[in-house]
Amino acid sequence: MPLVKTVLYIHGMGGGASSRIPAILSETLPEGIRVVVRTYDFNPETGRKQILSWMDELHPDLVIGESLGAIQAIRVRGVPHILVSPSLGAPARMYALGFLTLIPGMSWLCGKIWKPRDGERQQLRFNFATLKLYKPHFKDALKNTPAAGSTDYFFAFFGTRDHYRRNGVVSVRLWKKYFGDGHHQFYEGTHFMEEEYVRTILIYKIISVLK
Repeated sequence: MPLVKTVLYIHGMGGGASSRIPAILSETLPEGIRVVVRTYDFNPETGRKQILSWMDELHPDLVIGESLGAIQAIRVRGVPHILVSPSLGAPARMYALGFLTLIPGMSWLCGKIWKPRDGERQQLRFNFATLKLYKPHFKDALKNTPAAGSTDYFFAFFGTRDHYRRNGVVSVRLWKKYFGDGHHQFYEGTHFMEEEYVRTILIYKIISVLK
């Protein structure tokens, strides 16, 4: 039997097992590469425990982290990482949002603003107890970066029309600070990598890393 390579895909906020990008990858990647995506908890520490259990189960050859899921992906040690629209500035904003959710009605409003699409998706709970964990979550992720001495492989893709770059949720500057220059690529698209780029540059990168 041919050796099967496993890719663990860690979705972004409100994503899940029915997320679009891993579905395209599963359809398009050549035989011998399987993509596994599962829905994990919005609480970053609960989600981390789930992801570590999947690491022990699957022993993936590559981890891909999308958007906010990139922080979870970075915390995984000892495997190559590909990150799509990594939201390195998001944890600080989640932490700040936690204090706002102490205002009556704010948690409900956040749930209306950031409502996941239909399907098997991550349930979002905007409350102080959960959101305050995003600050230490990011600090732990930074311990596994080249700036902190990590020897893991990291590569990121950024959209030139990513609207989250305007408010710092996605920051190329932060990426260069912790991961260095030259370990990323731009594509002419939005935060949510369009299918044409998934089928070309992302798949090419996955295959080249798995070689």
